[in-house]
Amino acid sequence: MSVYFIFIRERLRDQKAIDEYAKLAPAAAKGHNMRPLAVYGETETLEGADAQGVVLLEFDTYEEGMAWYNGSEYSEAKKHRHLGADYRLIVTHGV
Repeated sequence: MSVYFIFIRERLRDQKAIDEYAKLAPAAAKGHNMRPLAVYGETETLEGADAQGVVLLEFDTYEEGMAWYNGSEYSEAKKHRHLGADYRLIVTHGV
């Protein structure tokens, strides 16, 4: 069953840190069966707090997604994301 990682950027704090994250994050995808379905496209908030940006990633399984998220390559990249902006990350299972 597919699993989806939904990243919601709530507030940018440091553009340089986010730029570094943007350099490192793509390499972390290598070797993982990840499909980016939406990456900072146009958004419209109909309910709740506004989002500065949204990323939607699909993995075949929860285990695959967590292996990517907890892997050494992405762990190094996400340090810069945490320094650069406030995000919510939601993992949801498909039907």
